[in-house]
Amino acid sequence: MAESLVLKEGSKEAVYSSLIPQIKALVHDERDRVANLANVAAALKEAFHFFWVGFYLVKDEELVLGPFQGPIACTRIQKGKGVCGTSWEQAKTLVVDDVDAFPGHIACSALSKSEIVVPLIKEGAVIGVLDIDSSELATFDATDEEYLIELCEWLVTVI
Repeated sequence: MAESLVLKEGSKEAVYSSLIPQIKALVHDERDRVANLANVAAALKEAFHFFWVGFYLVKDEELVLGPFQGPIACTRIQKGKGVCGTSWEQAKTLVVDDVDAFPGHIACSALSKSEIVVPLIKEGAVIGVLDIDSSELATFDATDEEYLIELCEWLVTVI
């Protein structure tokens, strides 16, 4: 597959429905974890123009910044801290409409207003998280949650 996306216009559902098969095709023959995570982050950012899209990976009992698209970010996050650390600790997806209202939110950027974090769970253990930030309040909904969980469940099988 050529390294370009053909995106449908319309609802979030239409965009995700056209994007996810293209992401799968893009990383299908690639075995490098960093390359695959980088391309997934880039594809999501390009498709939705989110403020920040990236991965944090569990290393030595903390989340360490992985491939991302957007402004510079926090490098390390402790378990249970902020939205990412809480998602890791609880092994569940978190949708936060207003990050300033989230107890213990880690403000890597004051421009981030809402966030969704999806854990990457492999063989029962969280190995990382997909973190997506928006510069607008209440950007993420059940549609984002459904498709991003589907994407992450598949992604852990190829990384």
